[in-house]
Amino acid sequence: MGSDQRLTEIELIDIDVRYPRTIGRNARLGSHGAGFPARVARVSTNTGASGWGVVEGRAGELQQWVGYPLEELFEPSVGLLDPAAAPLDLALHDLAARAAAVPVFALLGGRGERSVPCYSGAIYFDDLDPEDAPRGVSAVLENCAADWSSGYRAFKLKIGRGNRWMDRQAGFVRDVEVTRAVREHYPDARLLVDVNDGYTPGETIAFLRAVADCDLYWIEEPFQEEAAGLLAVRDYLRESGSRVLIADGEWQPEEDSLLELARSGLIDVLLMDVLTFGLTAWRRVMPQLAQMGVAASPHAWGQPLKTAYAAQLATGLGNVEVVEGVPGGTGGVDASAYRLDGGSIVVPDQPGFGLTLTG
Repeated sequence: MGSDQRLTEIELIDIDVRYPRTIGRNARLGSHGAGFPARVARVSTNTGASGWGVVEGRAGELQQWVGYPLEELFEPSVGLLDPAAAPLDLALHDLAARAAAVPVFALLGGRGERSVPCYSGAIYFDDLDPEDAPRGVSAVLENCAADWSSGYRAFKLKIGRGNRWMDRQAGFVRDVEVTRAVREHYPDARLLVDVNDGYTPGETIAFLRAVADCDLYWIEEPFQEEAAGLLAVRDYLRESGSRVLIADGEWQPEEDSLLELARSGLIDVLLMDVLTFGLTAWRRVMPQLAQMGVAASPHAWGQPLKTAYAAQLATGLGNVEVVEGVPGGTGGVDASAYRLDGGSIVVPDQPGFGLTLTG
């Protein structure tokens, strides 16, 4: 990327996220639907180079960067230089990697494997729908079967039904029932659970005790991060000999406090979002996590493209043992270079993110 390169155009392009089924409720939110419209930004330079990436939030402010020298916005060895340009983080990484004719993971250092274990993040409270005739646990098992057929060999189960949708104790009982049913039907699958801050520390421990023989990989966001509660859970895990990991940091992450909790041994896996936290921030934080012995798994729910970004990050930075899969596709984008093989997503070696706009 030469010093004479400038951004000459930032084009916003509509895309369409499509899930293979309606995604139901979790502990905090109602139905997630069957898809939604989304948007990407394509950036171009005076040399004819271009790149693109998903944008959220402040998309309307992007035109202020037209005319800026690239060297003032982006450094390939670091990422973004101006935090105010955060909505362009993905697009500028794609641009830089395409200009260098390398995949983004090479730009990030190529420290991880190109085959990255990937779980389905689409197992929600479908047992509770439709409200006039709930389908029960069989609905959850049907969705697991569909995702297994698609190539997933790991499932993240949403739990915390009693936080909003059921009587608290009845919801807890259903959480346990669903977890045990999925484990019974999929004895070889990696199982993760995600509470979306729907439990108390005491309920978290009670749940872990109730499914102690289910070989969970992690429990995610059991309650709003606080040291005393996490310490109680950590003490239970230690005393019981459990190998379950504590994963946190997705919802409104406060970086310094999260790092302190991780440094104190209270969080095993950090989950900041691959898009809203961003690649540049992950590049800065990951060496600290690796030094602490704390793993990462960037949150990717919402768009299938975010799974591709998380997989590139995993292959580039390392220290990521599993990424979140979002079953479905994206209208206007060819993502066929990515494939799910034996429960792992294989990261392509094409320039940039290996994704092509078709619209």
